[in-house]
Amino acid sequence: MPKADMTNRRTFLKRSSTAAAGLVFYGAAARFTRAEAPSSRMRIAVMGCGRGLAHISSALDIPNTELVALCDVDKDRLAAGQKTASQKQKKEFKAETDIRRVLEEKDLDALFIAAPNHWHAPATILACTAGKHVYVEKPCSHNPWEGEMMVMAARKYNRKVQMGNQRRTWPAVVEGIEKMRAGAIGKLRYSRCWYVSARGSIERGKAVPVPDRLDYSLWQGPAPERPYKDNFVPYNWHWFWHWGTGESCNNGTHEIDTCRWFLGVDYPTKVTSAGGRYAFKDDWQTPDTQIASFEFAEGKSISWEGKSCNNYPGEGGAGRGFIIYGDKGTLVNHGNDDYAIYDYDNKLVKQLKSEVDSQANNTVSANGNLDFYHFNNFVDSVRGTAKLTSPVTEGHKTVLLCHLANISQRTGRTLHCNQQNGHILNDEEAMKLWRRTYEKGWEPKV
Repeated sequence: MPKADMTNRRTFLKRSSTAAAGLVFYGAAARFTRAEAPSSRMRIAVMGCGRGLAHISSALDIPNTELVALCDVDKDRLAAGQKTASQKQKKEFKAETDIRRVLEEKDLDALFIAAPNHWHAPATILACTAGKHVYVEKPCSHNPWEGEMMVMAARKYNRKVQMGNQRRTWPAVVEGIEKMRAGAIGKLRYSRCWYVSARGSIERGKAVPVPDRLDYSLWQGPAPERPYKDNFVPYNWHWFWHWGTGESCNNGTHEIDTCRWFLGVDYPTKVTSAGGRYAFKDDWQTPDTQIASFEFAEGKSISWEGKSCNNYPGEGGAGRGFIIYGDKGTLVNHGNDDYAIYDYDNKLVKQLKSEVDSQANNTVSANGNLDFYHFNNFVDSVRGTAKLTSPVTEGHKTVLLCHLANISQRTGRTLHCNQQNGHILNDEEAMKLWRRTYEKGWEPKV
């Protein structure tokens, strides 16, 4: 048995100057010294200044990239975005509350969307219609129909639309999939992934006046209007079906996407979900405990376990991660930019964890500077020097799995699906959840 290959960070970064799909890994020196033609200047706007602070920091670390406008319906968050952007860029930029005014900017090249989930697809479609490229956070849609509309919009208007599932661009994860494609663990059969957290109760919401800082009408936007309560803005909307999509889309998207990518599968034939809201009796509607399973015609399957209110870790003490099982071995990821390969006898044969040099020092996110790779790939794709690592055509397929798990959970039934497009077969009640109703005048149109 050969000694395990424990690739270290320095060796990895030295060897990994390029990877699959035209992805380029930029070292600090290359990033700050490469020449950019004036015509390649990229003018961007950011919608949503919560998670959007990471967008601002990372995007403005890319050479020849300029912020044109920020947009947020919360004045306090907008001010935070202005402060972050002003530290990165001296040139003035606009601050708006209405995304429609931002999209009127003629010289705007791309919109970065970090608004709540119910805004992701409508804002993307508005941006494509206005001729802008789009980087949109996961999940790309609030429901399956929106995902299909986003794909249509990107194609109709010939726009680049990238979803923010960053693992598609992380160096070690990219190398891991190369190993799988080369047969490192043989024929792939099954993948398991998980996410755990210790979220508290959101209590019972009380009807209170809308805070002066918030334009609640614009916050709701495409979602049919509902009275304001004190327990869903700015974050707990995730756990209400009206605006959010639960933990499966919120965090499960990342690992479910990686599993689908590694296994090389698209649409499922069968989806099941078990779980519920177990931890607290409050207004939280989506599951805090969920086990979803997906079967594919290729004889492969994926399972995802989400525990939002119990942070006992999974494999290797990791709070999130995934495992790929083959007929000759196993690949394990512990939630970061890493992988370990074991042979059929469970002996470690290769391990890699990259500790990427700081590329976006002020990035505000759980994974810090690793986000830079994904943002950079989007910008380079718009400039025509790279291919998107996660175009919406792929992002939609993954998010659809999460939506199907939620539909199975909400109906209490196993879903049988068309393997060509994921549509639910012979279940009219379940298909009613394929799309939502919209506030008058806000329905997405392509």
